[in-house]
Amino acid sequence: MAGQCSTGIDTGFVTLGYAKVAMLGVVQGITELLPISSTAHMRVVPAVLGWRDPGSAFSAAMQLAALAAVISYFWRDVRRLAVGSVSAISRREFADPDLRLATWIVLATIPIALAGALLSSSLNICNSPLRALPVIGWACIAMAVLMALTEILARHRRSVENASLLDALLVGLAQVGALIPGVSRSGSTLTAALALGFKREEAARFSFLLGIPAIALAGLKELWELHKVHLDMHGWSVLAVGLVVASVSAFAAIWALMRVLERFSAWPFVIYRGVLGVLLVIATTNAWLV
Repeated sequence: MAGQCSTGIDTGFVTLGYAKVAMLGVVQGITELLPISSTAHMRVVPAVLGWRDPGSAFSAAMQLAALAAVISYFWRDVRRLAVGSVSAISRREFADPDLRLATWIVLATIPIALAGALLSSSLNICNSPLRALPVIGWACIAMAVLMALTEILARHRRSVENASLLDALLVGLAQVGALIPGVSRSGSTLTAALALGFKREEAARFSFLLGIPAIALAGLKELWELHKVHLDMHGWSVLAVGLVVASVSAFAAIWALMRVLERFSAWPFVIYRGVLGVLLVIATTNAWLV
């Protein structure tokens, strides 16, 4: 199969070839973990360059690259949660902090897992209306406004260690918004954590740790969908190139995000999202981009 839509799954990335997919892998890796929406950039960059849309399947599968980057960067946290949880269960210490946080992360993943299953037929179809550029533009603007409000109004004092179950569930609910292209999983969860009073770098850490199951489920589900539509070896090899490139750029993106949040604030991302959203709305209204 070579990038057809007849199966209902958009595999347009296959027809782009290795070089273009490698370039999109860089863009995807950087924007997947920054709060600026990878889906927006996966639609805008090909449109500006005159390439076809790589499709939602590409964006979803690329989340495995983000998963590798998140686990690598936060390896100490991930290892502590995994080892600590297993140890606590074996000792029957169910009040253990690591087990408690790990449990909350799993519970917080339920909303996006359910919503993703319900909306999968709308999200992954060819020419999905949710991937329309006007939708993405307005979503970028809305998230820029919400993120700006958290910077202005929120008190950035809390850390992940004193997070509660309610915090995890609220950030988990915010994660559902990421199913709307242009919102960004990182953007929605970071904004929610900031609104709950977490320090900027702690909000990002909480966002990434909580997102690990959702990112893994989305990526693995998409690989299974591609397997079911019998993606050929050429298609898998093109996807593999994108994954490798995206993994490296995603790690760099996490490092950059943490430095910006530690030393400055989320304002650079607020401004970028706002400008991008306005430009998209203007471009689509005037039919400069479709």
